[in-house]
Amino acid sequence: MKTVNIKVLLLLLLIPISIFSQEENKRPKFITVTTGYWNMDYENFDKEKWIATEKEFLDNVTKKNEYVLGASVYLHRFTPDNSEIIFVTAYPSWEAIEKSSLRNEELIKSAWSNEADRKEYFKKRNAYYAHTHSDEIYVPIGNAKPIKLEDAKKELVWLAVKGHFAYPEEGTKEEFLKLNKEFIDNVIMKNDLIKGYYQHGHAWGSDKTEFSRAVAFESMDDLDKSYKKSDELFKAHWNTEEKRKEFRKKMGKYFTPNHGDFIYTSVPELSK
Repeated sequence: MKTVNIKVLLLLLLIPISIFSQEENKRPKFITVTTGYWNMDYENFDKEKWIATEKEFLDNVTKKNEYVLGASVYLHRFTPDNSEIIFVTAYPSWEAIEKSSLRNEELIKSAWSNEADRKEYFKKRNAYYAHTHSDEIYVPIGNAKPIKLEDAKKELVWLAVKGHFAYPEEGTKEEFLKLNKEFIDNVIMKNDLIKGYYQHGHAWGSDKTEFSRAVAFESMDDLDKSYKKSDELFKAHWNTEEKRKEFRKKMGKYFTPNHGDFIYTSVPELSK
């Protein structure tokens, strides 16, 4: 796998919230990402029973919460910690994040009206997880490649890329947006191996320079093949070495040289 191909493929930028304010209302304005961890001492773990337990909460609470636009769950595939489990929730506004918590409480009491039943359910649910978790809030960045409904129903492989913005003095928001859109239109959108593509900038968390990108594939084989396909599309659009070099130089200045790659598997049964 050529280094330069990876560098070009993994482009993304933290962009101010105001850039998204005029986008259609159906798009989420904020996304929370909770990184939880399995209780590794849980005996006789059964994935189907775990899914059934979480689906009970999904059907009775998350799907009925009007402040939640979408929700999904991702399991470790290739990450530094095999106990990771990622919960992603999308909201239409900052206010909705706060209101959704109160709404969840109402729906929980409605679904498990008997206190003893409620305690029993959450004891069973919480037993799957360790006590520790971390939360981050991101802002969706435009130029997404939305997943088709038929693909969203499948178990997909997700590549999550985390990097950092370099804040170049000679850079401008306008230049980046133009370069970013040109790359996405001519590479990401034309690569049929990429089933979904989403960019996110930091909104609230431990590092304001963080940017992330999530890319969906049907299989690990498609993930590997996509690099070659993207390289072909890149060379077709920037059809001389001089043009390719110029684009890499312009775009490269917006990013620090370091990034991290993480691969997860979606759980389609637990999505809203």
